Amino acid sequence: MPVSHAWRAWPYISVLFVALSALPAGQAPETGRIVGHVTLTRRVPGKPLASTAYPRRTIGNNDAPPLPDIRNVVVYIKDAAYHGALPARRAEIRQEHETFLPHTVAITTGSTIEFPNGDPFFHNVFSLSHAANFNLGRYERGQSRGRVFTKAGTVKVYCDIHSHMSATILVFDHPYFTIPELNGSFELPSVPAGQYTVVGWHERVGERTERIRVEAGRQVSVELNVPIDDGETP
Repeated sequence: MPVSHAWRAWPYISVLFVALSALPAGQAPETGRIVGHVTLTRRVPGKPLASTAYPRRTIGNNDAPPLPDIRNVVVYIKDAAYHGALPARRAEIRQEHETFLPHTVAITTGSTIEFPNGDPFFHNVFSLSHAANFNLGRYERGQSRGRVFTKAGTVKVYCDIHSHMSATILVFDHPYFTIPELNGSFELPSVPAGQYTVVGWHERVGERTERIRVEAGRQVSVELNVPIDDGETP
């Protein structure tokens, strides 16, 4: 990796291949397991990180709930082939304190997301993304509207009343993805043996990739380091 000052100013995700170890009991012998940990680190001072999100705002003296940046990281296998039936799920992105909560959601194709309005005024939910172009209209507190996501891709969601509100939905056509726990740990179980590109994704950083090999009946460990803006707290 070049070490010039200009390069160091840009965000990066470093992926460290750590070890292979035996799988726990119950793991299918023809598959392996990817486990790891995400650590949020301070970026090298320099040019500010690019962001596709509007800054958050609060209403009155009410603070928006804390949004740990670790929950805005998505770890997944890029372009994974999957031929089974995907489990559709139901998820929720709430509208509270003029904020979409959670800010980042990862789902499989065919899944539904509900958008309940918890604020004492009208909200709207819309997207002009290639993977999902829709507008749920304006609705008041206590109401909820949903959308089924049928196409894989990245979906940016906004409110046409409050332009600072945004959320990101990552829709996958395979099950090999996860959002890390609050302590940064993650796992991708039952991954067929083979070579893969593992991605660590964050809205303000984008994709950073690393090639790894999953061996049948074995476990591979990965460490991800994700830089964040100066002054932010994980």
